[in-house]
Formats: sequence, structure tokens, C-alpha cells
Amino acid sequence: MEDLKQLREEIDKIDDQMVSLFQKRMDITTAVAEYKKANELPPLDPCRERQILSDITVKVSEDLRSYVCVLYSLLFELSRSNQEKILHPTSELKERIMEAVEKTEKLFPQYALVACQGVEGAYSQLACEKMFNVPNIMYFKNFESVFNAIDKDMCRYGVLPLENSTAGSVNQIYDLMMDYRFSIIRSARVKIDHNLLAKNGTKISQIKEIYSHEQAINQCTKFLDSLGSVKVTACANTAAAAKMVAESDRSDVAALSSRACADLYQLAILSCNVQDNDNNYTRFICISKQLEIYPGADKTSIMMVIPNKPGALYKVLSRFFALGINLIKLESRPIPNRDFEFMFYFDLETSIYSQQFIQLVCGLEGFCEEFKYLGSYSEMV
Repeated sequence: MEDLKQLREEIDKIDDQMVSLFQKRMDITTAVAEYKKANELPPLDPCRERQILSDITVKVSEDLRSYVCVLYSLLFELSRSNQEKILHPTSELKERIMEAVEKTEKLFPQYALVACQGVEGAYSQLACEKMFNVPNIMYFKNFESVFNAIDKDMCRYGVLPLENSTAGSVNQIYDLMMDYRFSIIRSARVKIDHNLLAKNGTKISQIKEIYSHEQAINQCTKFLDSLGSVKVTACANTAAAAKMVAESDRSDVAALSSRACADLYQLAILSCNVQDNDNNYTRFICISKQLEIYPGADKTSIMMVIPNKPGALYKVLSRFFALGINLIKLESRPIPNRDFEFMFYFDLETSIYSQQFIQLVCGLEGFCEEFKYLGSYSEMV
């Protein structure tokens, strides 16, 4: 029986052959791309791909057929990616991005008029103050009003919560992204520490109702369960909850809110850091109506509608893999009034100056039904 060393030596020899054959195959796909370009043919030939998959599956044992299909599907994607460099060396989106890079100021604005949802003391305000040195904040009742303020040029920028490390994504934001034209120009992670706030002199045993935002409530379930039959009421945001308690005639109400709100609304902290997970962060995005791309942008967000058929999402993911681009978030949201169709949201980690990024933006629109570039930016931590 052969020992492990001999077996690995045999694999090494096969790998050498495979690499040589892979190089030859990619050289031929380059020639194919040049022919397609000269004859104005599309890069994708689904009939040929189906025929190749059908032919190769009968050449391997049945237990390896699914493996060989995955292998060749990736090989097809690598070939298409190689051909795209020739067929689509540029695109309207690439030119728009490069123009934004050129025209955007080299320093992120320190002073700006910024739209936030909530009232004074909201976590959105803390995120806003983290991104801008001296922000002039306009508060709005709900998230859609922030999008609308940007769309109507009431404010140049808007700051919105996107996801929390404990409670997950803010789904309403993703849904609104489908309806508005905007660009993400920066993101920031803000540490979230929830505290139980009440009027001075109130004891925890007296509390009958607690106000807070739905996300905060979800982040403090263990603490809330420990209080027994206390009623929990969702409201617009954590700062609004603190304000409601401060303005209420009742002495048996409390709010889950920030320490800053305790000082702002002159409330007592009955219990501090009551979130389930102390490593609790919310990621906020800063949006603008115009495309602005500041130096150091190494994250890109896109949305797309993918054909509702087997393997469609895999083809998108394999394109990221083929280009060596790291996918750091994938979110799907149902599209209103369209049965079982979804908008997919992707966060990608790649420098806008890399060749891989250029290849991606030049070829990605071609194999999805709808495509929306949301922006390239850096994240503050």
C-alpha cells in the first residue's frame, strides 16, 4: 500500500498538469473574447454551458457528478471574468465612479447639515457626532423622512442605523433603500449601552411600563424578562422614550436609553448596561444625494434583483470569489407587489483602486435583472 508521501507526490504531479491545462484554457478564452468583441457577441452562451455540463457529468462516476458540476460552474465564471476584461474594459458605472473619485474633496466634511431620525440624545446623534466634528443636526420623525430630506435637498447628509450586532438588521432601512436615490459615503460603528432610566426617586420595584425602540427592546430581553410582568412598549427611538418618561405624569414608567439621555432629560439610572451582550454595536451609514467617494474607500455596497432560478445567486457569489473580493454582508428583502422576488444587498470589502473592483463594476450589471450601486466608502470604528 502506498504511503501518504507517495500519494501526495502523485497529487502534485496532477496539479502541475491541471495548472498547465488551466493556463491553456484561459488563453483560449481570451482568444474567444477577442472574437466575440470583433463580432459583437455576448460573453455568456448558456446553451454551450449547459451542453458542457451535460457532457462532463457522464464522464465521471455518479458520486462525483455534483462535484464536477460545481467545479465547472466556477471555471465558467472564471472564464467569463477573464473575457469581461476584453469585452467590457469600461462601463458607464465605472466612469461615474472615477469621476466621483476625482471630484470629491480629499477631506471628509467637518461641518455639515445632517438629517437624523429621533430627538436630542438619540444614538443617531452620537453616530453623527462621531462622523462630523461640528454637525448641524435636523431631527425627523421617522427613517423615511431622513431619506426624503436628502432627496429634497433639505440636508446634504443623513445618518441612519443599518444593523446591530445583537438584534440584527434594521429591515425598514433596507426596504427604503429600494425607493430612494442616494449614495452611502461613510459608515461608523457605535457602542450601544442601554440603561434603565426613570424619574428621580423611582425604584425598579415600582416600574409597571418600559418604553424603548424595538431594536433596544430586542437587545435587552434577558433583563426585561427578569422584571416579570412589566409592560414593554415600543416607540420611535430610545431618546424619545427617555423624553416620554421625563414628560409623563406617571411615576411608574421607565425607559431603555443611553447614559447621555439621563443627563439630558434629568433622569435617574436605575440599572446600567442592561443589554444582553456587552459587545453591542450598531452600524450607522451616512448618505448623500450625490455620489461622493472619499480617499481610503475600501467598502462597496450594492443592491440587485437576481433571476428567480437555480444557481442565480451562486453565479453572483462565484464572481466575487473569482475576483478575490471578500463578501462581508448579504441581506435579502422581499420586493413589494412581486411574488417571491427579492432584492439582495451586498457589502463588499475591496479598494476602489484595485483592478478587481474595476472588473466587478464593469461586468456585474450584465447578469442581474436590476442593479443599484449604493456607494464606496470607509468605516469608522
